[in-house]
Amino acid sequence: MYRIMFVCHGNICRSPMAEFITKKIVSDLGLDGDYLIASSATSPEEYGSPIYPPAASELYRHGVPYSKREATLLSPADYDKYDVFALMDERNMRNIFRYFPSDPKSKIAKLLSFAKE
Repeated sequence: MYRIMFVCHGNICRSPMAEFITKKIVSDLGLDGDYLIASSATSPEEYGSPIYPPAASELYRHGVPYSKREATLLSPADYDKYDVFALMDERNMRNIFRYFPSDPKSKIAKLLSFAKE
């Protein structure tokens, strides 16, 4: 099983949207059992908050199913639980190292580094 964690500042809009969009793609391909997909925050300020309503509206508008959820915070233990951490921006890249002192297995990357030009 390949395990992906999407990470943004508060885990109420960008990273949960990436999580649910990726879950839909994986499901549409019939690969649900091959992936574990989650999201979390680098900041505790939105901990426990629901998905941002405009983000939920966009998912709904595009036919992407999503579930009720609460923002979660990244944990140092997550480094060993996931294969890749896809971060939304440079600030997240700096902040993730509050949780992980280093990246010896090169698991951390900006989300757009996976995009083709």
